[in-house]
Amino acid sequence: MKHALSTFILFFSVCIVHSQSPKDSLVNIDNAVITLKEVVIDTKLNTPSFINRIKNDTSYYKAFKNLRVLNFSAINDIRMLNRKGDTQASLHNKTRQRITNNCRSMQTMEEAVSGDMYKGSEFNYYTAQLYASLFFTKGSICGETNIVGNADFSPKGTSGMEKHKQQLKMLFFNPGHRIEGIPFLSNKTAIFDNDIVNNYDMTIDMDFYNKTSCYVFKQKVKPGNESDVVVDEMTTWFDDSTFEVVARNYSLSFDAGIYDFKVNMEVQMTRVNHLLVPSLIRYNGNWKAIFKRRERGVFTATLFDFE
Repeated sequence: MKHALSTFILFFSVCIVHSQSPKDSLVNIDNAVITLKEVVIDTKLNTPSFINRIKNDTSYYKAFKNLRVLNFSAINDIRMLNRKGDTQASLHNKTRQRITNNCRSMQTMEEAVSGDMYKGSEFNYYTAQLYASLFFTKGSICGETNIVGNADFSPKGTSGMEKHKQQLKMLFFNPGHRIEGIPFLSNKTAIFDNDIVNNYDMTIDMDFYNKTSCYVFKQKVKPGNESDVVVDEMTTWFDDSTFEVVARNYSLSFDAGIYDFKVNMEVQMTRVNHLLVPSLIRYNGNWKAIFKRRERGVFTATLFDFE
């Protein structure tokens, strides 16, 4: 009896293991070795075309550009942490952006501040300054569109804080592409470049994200190659009918001696009529630049009530 039971358990276990072992396939596209999960193979996805879409995707950045032409509310939560992980400064507010006569402005509906978040009328933290430059609007800004152009991703002709803003936008909105002008880092961000791509394990799978059927593209740095790349890991969910980005999680890190950073980002999208827009943005970052104090920041932006 015991022998029969043991045999049944072993047989059952083997069946489970077998059912969880899909018939994956490896493909080589432009020097990138990519694992296709069995469910993807069954869809007969045109893999070269899909990878080309990923390389040239603008839907992710355009979703953020769409915020420039919509009314919406946002709950912003920014926390600066000490080395123990305790909050030493914070900002929590609710804002409302309004578009009037092709001009956008932002009103703060409520706000709570703690610690040394501000120095006078300005933010006391570089992280908060950069967040504000991306998600807060001062005064009235007119004549903007949601058209994505080639010039959007260029720090050329800028300097100081404005240059850092442009570089940050590239890291946020176009991760995995080359970023010019950052010492020791520019040639390590482009994940599909021939000298970078072999540092990654890449996989295409399928799954649902917020009830949307998606192709899931994941790239993760191979153990031991971390110092050769900036993007440690990135997972992107693409709507399998439109190929637009539905969500993206990514981890970035680098240590150049004169500066270092480790950043985790999570972005979720939603659709407003025919426009794709971000609905949730989470950031957890630790960075240090020469002549500046180390900053550990956590922020969450929740966007809603789009019109």
